Amino acid sequence: MADILTLVFRTFMSQSDLKKDVKVITPSPTTCSTLVVGDHSLSRSMLLLASVTAAAEMGIKVMFFTQTQIQSLPVSLQRCVPNLSPESLKKIKFSYPRTVEELLQQVASLHEPTNTSPTPPSLIIVDRLESFLCGPGGSSQSGFHPGEKSCAAHIAALLCDTAAFLTQVLEQRGSSSAPCRIIASFLSEVNAGGDPSATDPILDVLDRYFEVRCTLDQDSGYEATAAAVQEVWHIYLSGRGITDPSFTEDCNERPGVAQEWKLFIFPDGLMEFKLV
Repeated sequence: MADILTLVFRTFMSQSDLKKDVKVITPSPTTCSTLVVGDHSLSRSMLLLASVTAAAEMGIKVMFFTQTQIQSLPVSLQRCVPNLSPESLKKIKFSYPRTVEELLQQVASLHEPTNTSPTPPSLIIVDRLESFLCGPGGSSQSGFHPGEKSCAAHIAALLCDTAAFLTQVLEQRGSSSAPCRIIASFLSEVNAGGDPSATDPILDVLDRYFEVRCTLDQDSGYEATAAAVQEVWHIYLSGRGITDPSFTEDCNERPGVAQEWKLFIFPDGLMEFKLV
């Protein structure tokens, strides 16, 4: 999935970077799973942007799981992709499981022949994993139930198993759309609390399954005002799925981070990425 995120960043790169010979991270060819960690609204916009880019630029089928009905594309997405064709949108299938049981059932159903013919999806997206793990009203003090770690592991393992199965199907059919990738978003309540030293046991579990983490961190400093933009975000890519030797050294201020981007969101909704 990191290859699709890289495609998104390159496609919507700032004009100043487009004029440069910018070296962008090269994920491992076998890297198929990425976890986007951070703000709900932005992570959903990035998931939708990834799905649209994958469908329009790569021509692959996308399966998008979310609890929230998507009535129309966000303004930011409409600004970024103003000429999106209906044919590209048809490649994206939205599904709305209400519970973790329904999510597991619907992901498992992707193994069935009716969902692999004529062409299985090459990208599986799950929006807001934490919403499937939290109980009604976030009944436990931490927001998660006891046993949620095993539930998170169950979901992640099934997603990885399904992606491996669909990759095999795609390869057997000689499809250029292989491998099947996974991208999911997750908002950690621990990190949202503002303590950077705190660890999230659920996130620790998910990191065992997802090969790349894409962390979203808002910049509330002067730059947003100076650049006449509405918001500025840091995007950090890290994880064992990033194997390019030229990016194995940590970023100066973020140990374990292989590459950093900045995202500028303008008042009209336009999104622009810049390599740091």
